[in-house]
Amino acid sequence: MRYDGFLGGRLRIAQPVGGYLAGADPVMLAASCPAQPGESVLELGCGAGVALLCLGWRVKGLALSGLELQENYADLARQNAQANGLSAEIVTGDLADMPLVLRQRSFDHVIANPPYFLGGTPAPDLGRGTARHEATALDLWISTALKRLKPKGWLTLIQRADRLSEVLCALSPHAGAVTVLPVAARHGRDAGRIIVTARKGARTPLRLLAPFVMHEKSEHLQDGEDLSAEAQAVLREGAALVHPDA
Repeated sequence: MRYDGFLGGRLRIAQPVGGYLAGADPVMLAASCPAQPGESVLELGCGAGVALLCLGWRVKGLALSGLELQENYADLARQNAQANGLSAEIVTGDLADMPLVLRQRSFDHVIANPPYFLGGTPAPDLGRGTARHEATALDLWISTALKRLKPKGWLTLIQRADRLSEVLCALSPHAGAVTVLPVAARHGRDAGRIIVTARKGARTPLRLLAPFVMHEKSEHLQDGEDLSAEAQAVLREGAALVHPDA
């Protein structure tokens, strides 16, 4: 087991050596969720709890719930919540066969970081392979999320940029007020990731925002971190990514 600091060390997260290790993506996901104190949040595929706990650290008074397929990661998420002084209900189960304890409820927000990769050879470690390679179709992730949302509730997800069309097709016609934030590694580079927010039952037109750039320099010139000021604020200080419609 290894222990990694997130939000500039404000959270200390246990993760399995050799397994799936969370990086910037779940932190960015948490920063993009427009949750307000007193609201409820469900994360589908919460892993060791990084996104859920980053969100819980930033917005106090949330009712946090997570669904995780792999029991060992679900256990880590429970331990990480307790170790960081946060309350979170972590349920072990498959989103394709939603556990009754969650199927009977609805939430103000659902967040998700679905696996990015189709095909190829999964990593030999089961945890890493499950987290990275798609076994459950992306449209099922999205339809399941929408079912768990209250009317006018928000879905926030992060995904590879080249899968944007799939995301938009799955959202239509059940959600609107769609906002797409491209995330580029450096100025002048194509976006590698997208962060999408959508509101269940809304009809507001789609908005494509200016790209969020992760690194300051146009290319990697030396060892060490060269995060942009905006990325530094989100990844190290726990700042929110401002949502234009929330």
